Amino acid sequence: MNALEEFEDFIVNGYKTYIPHVCIDCAIFGYHDHRLKILLSQFEGLDGLCLPGGYIKRTETMDEAASRIVEERTSIKGLYLQQYKTFGGPDRVKFNDFDLDRFAKDTVLTKLKSSWLIDQTISIGYYAITDFSLSKPQPGFMDRSCDWYDIDKIPSLLFDHNQMVKNALQVLRSQLYYQPIAQNLLPEKFTLTEIHAVYETILGKKLDIRNFPKKMAFLGLITKLNEKRNIGPHRAPFLYTFNKKKYKKALELGVTLS
Repeated sequence: MNALEEFEDFIVNGYKTYIPHVCIDCAIFGYHDHRLKILLSQFEGLDGLCLPGGYIKRTETMDEAASRIVEERTSIKGLYLQQYKTFGGPDRVKFNDFDLDRFAKDTVLTKLKSSWLIDQTISIGYYAITDFSLSKPQPGFMDRSCDWYDIDKIPSLLFDHNQMVKNALQVLRSQLYYQPIAQNLLPEKFTLTEIHAVYETILGKKLDIRNFPKKMAFLGLITKLNEKRNIGPHRAPFLYTFNKKKYKKALELGVTLS
């Protein structure tokens, strides 16, 4: 089945597989080398970008659907996921803005106006985070493209997706202190400079390079290893690893590291 046929079948018969009028939109953040990005799709038939999303299969839980959507877009399994907000404004999706002629000149797509898709839709927002250098973005069958964009250079997005990104970033930053987010962005062994960079980049603000990692070490959240990484002449910083038991406990207690 090619992309056009798949989309046509989705328009006509999709309600048999998916739950109507409830979708999932994913704010997928990517971190690498002091840079924070977000994955955006260009939706076929519309001029503009939006968050990757999709519908929930009748056989799936919401978490399973979000995990499937994220894996399909990033080509990475088992990414860290959190549900952060539900969006249900009556005018959040303006279906009259769709350009059906961009799909095809004379096909069943003309039935879109009477499709199960055309109605008020509630969106469940999830955020995910990964190392964007490891991902291979893949557009969905309704997308023209799917690419990473710098978090501080996001254009005006379709629908209410700018608000979604804003809310997702706020929750990501607030949960950085009590969810295992940093643990998912670092190698098993890392330097103090590397963990400092992760927190500083995601929070979008400067953190004291002297006190921040020292506090993590003092709390026992990270453990110093008897290993060093040679990064140049006279430069061989010690490596650390997360003390997963204490880190988990600190997350439960909401320890503040800033």
